[in-house]
Parts: sequence; C-alpha cells; structure tokens
Amino acid sequence: MMEEILTRLVACPSVIGMSNALWRHPKVMITPHVASVTQPYTAARTLIDNNIRRRRAGQPMIGLMDRARRC
Repeated sequence: MMEEILTRLVACPSVIGMSNALWRHPKVMITPHVASVTQPYTAARTLIDNNIRRRRAGQPMIGLMDRARRC
C-alpha cells in the first residue's frame, strides 16, 4: 500500500480527514502538532528535572531518542 516510509509528518486531522486510511494503519501513530512560544532554557530545565524524578522513581524517562531508529 505505502511505498515510502514517512516519519515526523505533521498533519492536522481536518486536513487528512477521519476516513483516511492513515488512522487505521498499524504502523502509523498520528499525534497532534502543538506549537507555542517556548523559552529553551526553561523547557530544557523542566524536562531534565522531570526525567531525574522519573528515573529516581523507576519510571521511564520522556523524550529519549531511539538510536537504532535514529529518531
């Protein structure tokens, strides 16, 4: 069905439509695109602080890169 691999495709649900086959594809995860003005230092500090807490609590950390998938 699909010849190409698409990664990090940003789409609005109203653009692709709820009847689009991408919603049902087993290897596709559609997530919302959320944009806002972010202060890089504040965002990084928050992520690091949260991940330290999660690591200490034995929970998985957020935002880790899968080096095997390169993403």
